[in-house]
Amino acid sequence: MSSTDDISRHLGILRRRDKHIASAIKQAGLPNSRRMEPGFATLIRIIVDQQVSVAAGASIWAKLKTASNGEVTPKGLLNLNEAGLRSCGFSGQKARYALGVAQSTQAGELDFDAMLHMDDEAVRAKLIALKGIGPWTVDIYLMFGMGRPDIWPVGDLGIQNAARALMGLRKRPTPERLEKIGADWSPYRSAAALLLWHYWHYRVETAKAAKA
Repeated sequence: MSSTDDISRHLGILRRRDKHIASAIKQAGLPNSRRMEPGFATLIRIIVDQQVSVAAGASIWAKLKTASNGEVTPKGLLNLNEAGLRSCGFSGQKARYALGVAQSTQAGELDFDAMLHMDDEAVRAKLIALKGIGPWTVDIYLMFGMGRPDIWPVGDLGIQNAARALMGLRKRPTPERLEKIGADWSPYRSAAALLLWHYWHYRVETAKAAKA
């Protein structure tokens, strides 16, 4: 799922297979690629974005880039230390997680180039071993940092909300139920996830416009 063309192709297959995918595309259109460069900086950006709004994450990231002279590197983060990261807007916990990733990368324990040649589960095991890196963070890195085509972040609230609205469910699906829902969309679940985020954004913005 490295390009908009890949997303379009994968969703073209899924829309013929599933009426819900077809309906989401008809209503919201196709999503664009959100591909990011693989590596340390992208993983730190995903940590920054954990459990904060898009605007808050962008603000923290902008401050971090300024404090890092435009380039977020392991050495730069370690030089900033916890106090420097907190001045950029990191919580104490996130600062410690980010510094742990920087230390592992600096020591050669975490090799982003080597991960490019690993399968999804090997990458997952490598990253989950780091403190503060959970399933959501790994899923987002695999999808957007590595362009892996069959990632399905079942713990993501946006995807859960979108699935509830799109499928007319009485309540937001649990991760376990969402796993079953997504099974029919393999091996293109990354494109399906991207579509559901796009669809949910469309629903939210349409509701706002109706109230204006």
